[in-house]
Amino acid sequence: MKPRMKTKYWINTITLDHVQAGETGGFTQANHGNPRNLNKLQRGDYMVFYSPRENFEGSIALQAFTALGQVSDDEPYQVEQDVDFHPYRRGMGFLRCDQVPIRPLINKLSFIKNKTHWGMMFRQGMFEIPESDFAIIAEEMKVEIVPLEHRV
Repeated sequence: MKPRMKTKYWINTITLDHVQAGETGGFTQANHGNPRNLNKLQRGDYMVFYSPRENFEGSIALQAFTALGQVSDDEPYQVEQDVDFHPYRRGMGFLRCDQVPIRPLINKLSFIKNKTHWGMMFRQGMFEIPESDFAIIAEEMKVEIVPLEHRV
């Protein structure tokens, strides 16, 4: 096991239907199943899920933070989702929380540098954010942060 580094905080941009599949299965994927960004995560890191749309194939805009979780494993693992698709995943312990629209938070979040074209930030898929921004989002989502080792 790798030595524990300082906890990091992440955003993962995923449609709501994919977030819900991850909640059901206790995992997350990023960047269409590529392991590159998943390798940056360590057990105990927190992730906020931002959903621009309700589903991958649809056009219904959501633009909300839809889930929050904590990485529960030590490295990416690969699955066979179908014959031609073998994405990498990370284990995720999801916490109970409310969905929160992003627009009221845009001016409060320091990682969004361009407040007019704020959506561009999320096009990169998964990215790290400051702990202070995570705290703002978590508070708005009414999530109680419970460390992995204290969950039942």
